[in-house]
Amino acid sequence: MASTAIATTPASTRTAHYLEAEHSLWQHYGLQPHERFIDLDAPAARLRVLEVGSGEPVLFIHGTVGPGGWASLISELPGFRSIVLERPGWGLSSAIDFSGQDYGKLVAEILRGALDALELEWAHVVGGSIGNVWALRVAAQHPSRVRRIVLLGAGPIASDARVPGIIRLIASPAGALMVRLPGNRFRLRSILRQSGHGPSLDDGRIPDEFVNWRVSVETETDSMRHERDMVCAIVKGKSYRPGLTFDDAELAAIRQPTLHVHGTSDETVGSAESWQRVADALASGELHLVEGAGHMPWFEDPIRVAEEVGRFLVE
Repeated sequence: MASTAIATTPASTRTAHYLEAEHSLWQHYGLQPHERFIDLDAPAARLRVLEVGSGEPVLFIHGTVGPGGWASLISELPGFRSIVLERPGWGLSSAIDFSGQDYGKLVAEILRGALDALELEWAHVVGGSIGNVWALRVAAQHPSRVRRIVLLGAGPIASDARVPGIIRLIASPAGALMVRLPGNRFRLRSILRQSGHGPSLDDGRIPDEFVNWRVSVETETDSMRHERDMVCAIVKGKSYRPGLTFDDAELAAIRQPTLHVHGTSDETVGSAESWQRVADALASGELHLVEGAGHMPWFEDPIRVAEEVGRFLVE
């Protein structure tokens, strides 16, 4: 029944509702991003980007929370040209097929193509969750295009990384039904609590505008269906398929200065000790912990995390 309701709503109406929720979210933080579309040749895709500010370019690569999750952080990062990429299949970006491909090489080519289309010789790259993998892969394979790297929250980086329960659920047969259900505020809040963000929900640090936008993602776009397709291409049972995570030699070969900001309440993938090992394996890595923060550590304290990120990017 739910999927029929979505299917009978005109695509133009769904898009309008999504854009309205997105506008309200960014407006909540006093921002009015500029929208543009870029075309990639290999793989062929048309991707949407949102830009805020001016200065040194910073490319933001989101995780399953979605591109709107960056709004609170970017609002505290003046002095940079913040470029939010809607990953393939998200929002208004076209989807691509990740199955049967070397994931690491593919995502590096996507980001190289995005930098080409944006006419950027280089950018700093900020990743969140699986966006961390994208940031490190493009830095490893196209080192001249990446100046500095920021990794926010846990991600499937180390070779012993486990697949979080919510990602295993998305990859399961039940996940095929789940991603077709209309957005649900209760379900979203439950997932955010499981990701360590309960206190921020309770005291309003995660505003209704974000919740409304994220529900719109699930109701008005096909983002989560495409995300499941990608998850199925990189997950096999409780493990990740080859080409996603990094061994110590691969991490050591990444020469760019790298900052990892991790919340102590983020238990999705690994512990603070495991992330210290990742930082130590990188050629120039440092780890900063945010006490009590969850999977998206800037959700709890965007001012502090932005201060850390801004300091690091201008060093």
